[in-house]
Amino acid sequence: MSAGLGPAARDETVRRARRRRGTPWSLERRRPGLLDFVLGGLRRLYGTPAWERRADPTEELVETILAQHTSDLNAERAFAELRRRLPTWSDVERAPVEEIERAIVSGGLARQKAPRIQAALRTIRAERGDHSLEFLGDLPPLQARDWLTRIPGVGKKTASVVLLFGFGMPLMPVDTHVHRVTRRIGLVPARATPDEAHERLMADIPSALIHEAHVNLITHGRRTCFARRPACERCPIRPRCRHVAPRAP
Repeated sequence: MSAGLGPAARDETVRRARRRRGTPWSLERRRPGLLDFVLGGLRRLYGTPAWERRADPTEELVETILAQHTSDLNAERAFAELRRRLPTWSDVERAPVEEIERAIVSGGLARQKAPRIQAALRTIRAERGDHSLEFLGDLPPLQARDWLTRIPGVGKKTASVVLLFGFGMPLMPVDTHVHRVTRRIGLVPARATPDEAHERLMADIPSALIHEAHVNLITHGRRTCFARRPACERCPIRPRCRHVAPRAP
């Protein structure tokens, strides 16, 4: 099992992301010190999350698909029931799609997710001969991400979740919470798409801090920076948040 690549390969991820920028927008030039201010405030509020592998990467992929457009709790229940009924990935791939739908119904959108899971497993086996994704740990982060996004239904966010939590690779998943919080604060342009936010955050956040930033931004979205009626009064980012003050420094 690989825990990801070393600093040189991780820095290449950042350099490539910087080269991909299509506009001269620069966070540090526009708002000096903002990133350190935000990460420091979140760290004081939520602590410093330690990386640890929580599942093997194939499990991570399937559970991430199940988590699309639903809560983590519902996804976890659906995943547990899927593994109870169909204990191996070969069982899942070969089962009638209706059986998978029944197993994952608690996760919502079962008719969409069941064929997506089977297609992902089928693609992995066709490419690799089995259902293991452990080989991705030996690839540079962006190459590993590109491999995963060739799977139908797997975008940058899903691929980045698998690689960040499966191998500790410095890739920045941008879910609903990260997208909302970073645009409100002004860490990314207000009109940035999730994919654009992904590239800009990877370019600006040091590789060693990407896991911490991702986890704490999600936590902030869940506990403080709500979609409706955010709790700005208790937010340590308030003095520099463009949602609170459009001209915040």
